Amino acid sequence: MTVGIPIRRLWPEPSVEPLDDAALTALYGRADRPRLRVNFVSSLDGAVTVDGFSAGLSGEPDKRVFGLLRMVCDALVVAAGTLRHEGYRAVRLDEGRRAWRRANGLAAYPTLVVVSGALDLDPAQAAFADAPVRPIVLTHSDAEPPPGLTDVADVLRFGTGRVDLAAALAELHGRGLTQLLCEGGPHLLGALTAADLVDELCLTVAPLLAGPGPGRITAGDATGPTRLPLRHVLAADDGVLLLRHARD
Repeated sequence: MTVGIPIRRLWPEPSVEPLDDAALTALYGRADRPRLRVNFVSSLDGAVTVDGFSAGLSGEPDKRVFGLLRMVCDALVVAAGTLRHEGYRAVRLDEGRRAWRRANGLAAYPTLVVVSGALDLDPAQAAFADAPVRPIVLTHSDAEPPPGLTDVADVLRFGTGRVDLAAALAELHGRGLTQLLCEGGPHLLGALTAADLVDELCLTVAPLLAGPGPGRITAGDATGPTRLPLRHVLAADDGVLLLRHARD
């Protein structure tokens, strides 16, 4: 891709040289074991949205890393509410990123995985209807799919009353989808944290104060802390920080 706003490494091994896509890909590369990576953007004061949407916090550097994280994953995991609210379209990549995937033995596109307790999903939404790879919907035994959903997606059930996320992720791993990228939303992150399933957090910090009102990147029932040591700090020339935290 054409690089506009440069991104540089602050820590470890600070460098004044801008990072090209190959260097960024190496920093965010695939793991040698199953991994759930979460990607979020927030304001300096912890807001997850501006005017109700995450787009108000995201700029060119965040979008660049966002695209690379999608490129290296096997499956993109998102909550149904985020899929609806953010207006997700089909998960597609440009030719350069598809070529990288093919060269690394991957399918041309990652699989979209939607987590939904209520199955309040529209089969006609482009995320399903225009998907290059048949999506997967993770739900529980009590949920009833709307007409047409099973025509455009595989509906898998885990647990009763709520989705058993540990069992669901184990099924994804069994299907060869071991490198999972979760893009939220906050309640899904809270549930994944409660189940101790989060291996890595990539957090973009936008240089602005959103003020009171918006929620945090996580929501739901209180849980104990999860330690995720810092792995790198990148900075873009527009003041954005890109942090990567991961388990030991």
